[in-house]
Amino acid sequence: MKSFTAIALENFPLIRDGDDLAKTIVDVALKNDVSFEEGDVIVVAQKVFSKAEGRVVKLGEVIGKSSEFVELVLGETKRVVKASHDILLVEDKRGLICINAGIDKSNVQGRDNFALLPENPDESAEKCRLTIKELTGKSVAVIISDTYSRPFRRAQVNFAIGFAGIGPFRDYRGKKDLFGQILKVKNIAVVDELAASAELLMGQGKEARPVVIFRGLADAISRSEKADMKALYISANEDLFKDTL
Repeated sequence: MKSFTAIALENFPLIRDGDDLAKTIVDVALKNDVSFEEGDVIVVAQKVFSKAEGRVVKLGEVIGKSSEFVELVLGETKRVVKASHDILLVEDKRGLICINAGIDKSNVQGRDNFALLPENPDESAEKCRLTIKELTGKSVAVIISDTYSRPFRRAQVNFAIGFAGIGPFRDYRGKKDLFGQILKVKNIAVVDELAASAELLMGQGKEARPVVIFRGLADAISRSEKADMKALYISANEDLFKDTL
């Protein structure tokens, strides 16, 4: 019987600017009686990376889309895709298409404080991965996740915004299905699937579970030292949604 394990670390402390996040993850795992194993995939909520990297900013009195907030969004933006009274849908400077450049207030202490995305999520994931390996002797993968809306679907899902030590895809193209037909387009974004699955344990409120460890996935994922988020981006020519916005 095929199965895998997902472990959410409980009682994670509040992270502050300058904290060693990788060491904190290892310390909290030990307190949870969890030892890292070779090949573990660790999904970490973006917000704790942002806090550790000093990516929390304080604005004045922010009400709705004040000029200060809009300026903050535009400072993180490469291109405005769509604007409405309530949101700015943008391509941020990392290449992510997201609402308000991913700037968020949830689980950020202080009424006027907002969290920006990490400057380079892939680099952040790689540093975390290498430090965990140094501390534990185990080769793991790290995925940084954040919550995004989806075209033509209600509600939100966690996606990967950065990763290290894992191939982003499970590619079925060229393989046969049950009836011998050759698959032509099936290329599964496993980093997004893991990010979405982790949210079931992380939650979005006051759960304080920003880290989920997956194990038993050797048959479903590939290891990679070189792949990055750019592999998931599509060109304008490939974008089926561009003329619908």
